Parts: sequence; structure tokens; C-alpha cells
Amino acid sequence: MLAWLVLGIVSVVALRFVPAPLSAVMAQDWLQAKWRGDASYRLRYHWVDWAQVSPLLPLSLVAAEDQRFPDHHGFDFVQIQKALDAADDGARLRGASTISQQVAKNLFLWNGRSFVRKGLEAYFTVLIETLWPKRRILEMYLNIAQFGDGVYGAAAASETFFHVAPARLDARQAALLAAVLPNPLRLRVDKPSAYVLRRAAWIEQQTQALGGTGYLPR
Repeated sequence: MLAWLVLGIVSVVALRFVPAPLSAVMAQDWLQAKWRGDASYRLRYHWVDWAQVSPLLPLSLVAAEDQRFPDHHGFDFVQIQKALDAADDGARLRGASTISQQVAKNLFLWNGRSFVRKGLEAYFTVLIETLWPKRRILEMYLNIAQFGDGVYGAAAASETFFHVAPARLDARQAALLAAVLPNPLRLRVDKPSAYVLRRAAWIEQQTQALGGTGYLPR
């Protein structure tokens, strides 16, 4: 157990400074495709630094997924309480994961629901928030988030869906990418449904309400 804890800390420290060669979720999806014998599956991913991405994309991701990202320390207790209150009123219990929690899960863990995975997610979230600056967390997120079947990260997504470099994404394109994140296998960037288009328009409005790219962590 001690060795595992030390390995976790060392990995988080190292990934503060070096690009992630892969994430655990990418590896899981690739292995599952191989297991199914899906010869058409292609993993598209390559790392890009913060300066190589239009700031409109990280802003759209924050607006869509975690508007309190600059202020919380990994867990948004305000949103957690709202989700619990809504559930008490009869609504379906919705997720309240922060961007930091999603980075912890996608980078180090596996898809699924269990108390063990949630506990490990909390552990890695604390490590990430303690050892990384906010900008690094957001940089990691925009690189490893899934935007389509086998499409991971800003570089692969912008090139696959819009045929442009991530630095050239405009506000609408960035909002469309952020709009599919609740379920990138069902929601499509290249063939957006009416729901995706409405969500993208809402995200664009939210980016303006947040004050533009000045809202991003320095």
C-alpha cells in the first residue's frame, strides 16, 4: 500500500511537467476495442501545449463543465449540495464532478461506478489540486477529454471535426466540442443534434457571462 501511494505521488509530480503519453481511459477503450475484434477502431490523440490551443476552448470547457473551477479546491460542494437537494425533490441524481475530478478519473483510473473507484478518484484529485497549478489541470483536461469515438484531446478533435489546428478554433467550434462532453459517444460534434446546438449556444452565452478568456486561471 505504501509503495502504491508513493507511486501515485511520483506519477502526479512527473505529469505536472511532462505530457501525458496516454490516459487510463484511452488504454481501457483501446483494449476493449481489441477484445471485441473491432478492426475499425482508431485511437486519435497527441498532446498540445497550452499556448498551442485557442483560449476559447478551455473557456468553453469551464463554462460547460465547471464554472467554479478557478475557485474550488477539487470538489465543488456548492454543486454537490444542489444535486442532493434536487434529488430530494424527486429529480434524478446528477453528477457534480469537477474538472479536477474528471482529470483524476480519466488519467489514472477506469470507467465505472464503485466506492473503490470514487475513493481513488478523491485521492488523486487531492494530489492534483495540491501539486499542480490550476492551468496545468485545465491543460491536462483539454488534452485527455474524449470528444468522440477514439478521439481524445483538443488536437485530435479540432483536426478530425473541423480540419484546423487547435489554435485556430473559433467560439462556435469550441462550444460545440464542449457541448458533447456529457456523452461524446452519443452526442456528435460533426452531426450535432438540436440538443447539442442548443447546448453549444448556451455555452457561448456562458463564456461571455463569465467575462471571456480573462476568467481562465493564470
